[in-house]
Amino acid sequence: MANSQPLPELVHAAQRSAKASLDRVSEILKCAEGQTLSDAQSKEIASETDSIKLVSVDIFTMFEARMQRHFKRGPLSRKVEAALLAAGHAGVADRLHQYYLAINVLKHGRGASHRELLNNKSAMLVVTQDNVGEAESEGVPTCLIDVTSPHFFDELAVTILDAYQFLESRQS
Repeated sequence: MANSQPLPELVHAAQRSAKASLDRVSEILKCAEGQTLSDAQSKEIASETDSIKLVSVDIFTMFEARMQRHFKRGPLSRKVEAALLAAGHAGVADRLHQYYLAINVLKHGRGASHRELLNNKSAMLVVTQDNVGEAESEGVPTCLIDVTSPHFFDELAVTILDAYQFLESRQS
């Protein structure tokens, strides 16, 4: 992700990457036809899931780095959220906050962000809870945030682009 590319181009490239991984996961599951996955299939799904996690964290981090110029020091996502709320964009503010929490969970695992997502009964994200360690010990790919759920990455991309457009239009 070169620094010279505009953020929307980077977001679209990240979307293509995530879609390719999701398509591969779907293909593997379709080929398995409901049967138990082989070790190779499980490893490939885990690899593709990890790719989606990484591209999710990378694009959100890129968004934060590029948009920091709109604010003085401090937690960017919270400042953007407050500006969106003040301008009457509560929906975008809520989505940005949910994805901020999700990215924190992807980066750091269990903690305050994970607890907040578990307590927030939003249908926007699929958040898992306690059986992750047990599933991992059985070789089943897991994640505290289901990045392979329908629309996870597309909605992340839309949220980033909405917040980006809002910040850029404020500067004009």
